[in-house]
Amino acid sequence: MSDATTIAGARTRWVGVGHAPAGDAARDAGRRAAATAVQGADPALALVFATPYADLAEIARGVRAHVDAGVPVIGCTTSGEIAGLTVGSGGVVVIAFGGPGLTARTAAAGLADGPRAAGIAAASCLAEVDRPHRALLLLAEGLTGSRSEIVRGAYSVVGAGVPLVGGCAGDELAMERTEQLHGDEVLSGAVVAAAIGSDAPIGIGVGHGWRRVGEPIVVTASDGDRILRLDDQPALDFFLERLGAPPGVGPEDKEWQLRALNHPLGLSRPGGEEVRAIIGVDHADRALLCGDVPQGTMVWIMEGDAETIQAGTAIACDEALAALDGRPPVGVVAFDCAARRNILGAEGVTEEAELLARRLGGAPVGGFYTYGEIARTRGSRGVHNATLVLLALA
Repeated sequence: MSDATTIAGARTRWVGVGHAPAGDAARDAGRRAAATAVQGADPALALVFATPYADLAEIARGVRAHVDAGVPVIGCTTSGEIAGLTVGSGGVVVIAFGGPGLTARTAAAGLADGPRAAGIAAASCLAEVDRPHRALLLLAEGLTGSRSEIVRGAYSVVGAGVPLVGGCAGDELAMERTEQLHGDEVLSGAVVAAAIGSDAPIGIGVGHGWRRVGEPIVVTASDGDRILRLDDQPALDFFLERLGAPPGVGPEDKEWQLRALNHPLGLSRPGGEEVRAIIGVDHADRALLCGDVPQGTMVWIMEGDAETIQAGTAIACDEALAALDGRPPVGVVAFDCAARRNILGAEGVTEEAELLARRLGGAPVGGFYTYGEIARTRGSRGVHNATLVLLALA
């Protein structure tokens, strides 16, 4: 994939998006992506989203060739990168923000002391930002089922007036290790945050395109990372039966894997469902690997296809734009789920990128494919799967 750059609003606030294939030269990829992203004066923040197969520390060193030491930098590894119409794997994306009326501060916290405490510590950087419009961007460890606690911790600091947005780091579905970047330091098992303040509106958009099928189901036993029982039956067996799996089919079957991916669970929330992807199974306990589904929750099996998922993309765009009070977006950060990418396929993700470009008026778009999305605009919750979340700056 070739380098890609877009920039808008250079006379005031600006957003630049740069992309470079990682190849065998991680530092050079970071340098090239940053060179094309930093196109305006007074950069305030840089986001770095990178393939897990390249050295993130070397990428960060390359980014610093064009991003001064005083400019905050956060980032993470991915399950694919987004840079305008360039969508795929094996690359580095740098998104730079700057210009007058834009401020950012960052913080990082480890999850070892508890996810809620980490959320509280990461959100502390918001106190350093004083602008009319603010948002807290979170990039979290992707292999934990405690993301709801991270969000609750952050919410306890920022309150109802500041939206939370972000995504969970990926590793191309290897499910082994994800990394987070804070400044020049590479972390794992952490959450990094950027408090963004702007003199112009900030918009958050959320859309998934899934719909309920069948009767509601009660989660009668779960432990945070696993659903153990549904309607008081072993969760795996219940789920297979609901999907109409023939006798003897197992979770290792490719058809089962596809059907599970195409049938996440939906939790009823104010304003619509929060979606939870089923990422695997525990054979010994006949459990579903599906985090952030509390015991006692009522859920529905969801279904969708490429067409409905693209409809969810349009909804996310419209929500983000509506919050900008009629102003055009200067730039947009996209947090798109790895599950949606798998369902859409190579052709579908290209179509989605084209849809984003049309719907957002050609504004620069950069982001990554996640292991979970964060978007809290109402209430204290805000953890999603199989969903597209957009952060738009006017």
